[in-house]
Amino acid sequence: MVLSGCLGILRRACIPQRYVLGVMGLLGMANAYIMRACLSIAITAMVSHPKTTSTYINEEECPASTSTNTTRVAVKGNFDWDEPTQGMILSAFYYGYIITHIPGGVLAQKFGGKYTFGLGIFSTAIVTLLTPVVADYLGSTGIIILRFLMGLGEGTTFPALSTLLAQWAPPLEKSRLSSMCFAGVQLGMIIATSLGGIIIQYDGWESVFYVFGTVGLVWFIIWCLICYSDPASHPFISDEEKSYLAETIGGVERDKDLAGTPWKILFTSWPVWALIIGETGHDWGLYTLITDLPKYMNDVMHFDIAENGLVSAIPYLTMWICSLLIGGLADWMLTRNIMTITPMRKLLASVGAIGPGAGAVLASYAGCDKLLVTIMFTIGMGLMGFCYASLRVNSLDLSPNYAGSIMAIVNGLSSVSGMITPYLIGVLTPNRSLREWRVVFWIMFAVLFFSNCVFVWFGSGEVQPWNDTRKRKTSLQNGKERHGADHEHSDGIAFDERKTP
Repeated sequence: MVLSGCLGILRRACIPQRYVLGVMGLLGMANAYIMRACLSIAITAMVSHPKTTSTYINEEECPASTSTNTTRVAVKGNFDWDEPTQGMILSAFYYGYIITHIPGGVLAQKFGGKYTFGLGIFSTAIVTLLTPVVADYLGSTGIIILRFLMGLGEGTTFPALSTLLAQWAPPLEKSRLSSMCFAGVQLGMIIATSLGGIIIQYDGWESVFYVFGTVGLVWFIIWCLICYSDPASHPFISDEEKSYLAETIGGVERDKDLAGTPWKILFTSWPVWALIIGETGHDWGLYTLITDLPKYMNDVMHFDIAENGLVSAIPYLTMWICSLLIGGLADWMLTRNIMTITPMRKLLASVGAIGPGAGAVLASYAGCDKLLVTIMFTIGMGLMGFCYASLRVNSLDLSPNYAGSIMAIVNGLSSVSGMITPYLIGVLTPNRSLREWRVVFWIMFAVLFFSNCVFVWFGSGEVQPWNDTRKRKTSLQNGKERHGADHEHSDGIAFDERKTP
């Protein structure tokens, strides 16, 4: 009785449920990236850096603000992990992350995205809460295993969310809703870097895992109560909204008889491979900054832990705002026929690739000017937000029916960047110097530039022919009938009959 009354109130509230899902999707992605980034923030306080004394004075090296000589004061942490070990710890997440993308996409298409997405966040929250205990008792080995398990759980989130958006986002709102949800990445990084640094400063590094892990559990409970896989299963969606979604998307219920994912077609499609390569370059830049920007600000620029968190949050805040604005702008341009979809996706992807690469390189040449470095990273990451109305939504462009599987392939394979970049950076920056980091940022620029060239040349924003499941089913059925006819009429009559109109 109480439940039916609540449902009636929610139905009469006239809140479009696709926007409720968009907001909860945004908060879900924010929680995922907050918990993923906890270790990137906390590791600067967890690790005890040995004292390093320079044998020369070099204008390329930034002086520590707390010292007038060339000796750095050691950071007091609990763990003695060198740079390659830290890189392995930070990259362990992505070894698990890459494994569950395709299973996550298949499960979301088959059973719906609600629990596939929700359980991914839930498992991440549990692992986050366990991190301090595992670190204390099992050290680096335990953390590597735990981060691997976190990656396994979180690997389902992107394909599941893409499947949900395919059911809920009308064509002319696709960029806006997708950008809203995926902007949770930046929102999560803003919260993790700003609040995380303050929490660590005043209550120790362990607290950041307990606080954000608990928030993740609270989000999961709310998600289970108010969000659904498709409009048809939603108990308090309005009839008007359900009709609108049926007219614009082509149906409000998942196709439970959806033909099996055409894996061979996907893996031989040029637009899909262009998206994979473009996304790999984007992720190389994104993961370089997500996992290691706090380390750069700490080791090279010598911000303290609280300052580091606040300064590192500014680029993500700009990226978040840009990603939200550009999603609305993209939909506006499409509705007014200012640009067609393919050129628009390629233009936005190009800005989102060249901008952050150039910004990072220029930041490394800004030397020790903390303000200028922050401005360069802020501009670069702001422009990276353009990708959220291009690369991130492109799987929905190519195939609404198989968006989950495409996102699984794309985000899974592109996550190889996350496996490589933290460890590579650890190897390239043993002395944590500005000169070493400059090499890191030039590599980042090169990867972004060349991957974007591939996307611009081979990418597409149009629905692909193999998305039409009815044609594929008919084609497969006709093929089986012809195959049976060939066996039945082995004397050649069947060949003549097939030519009859």
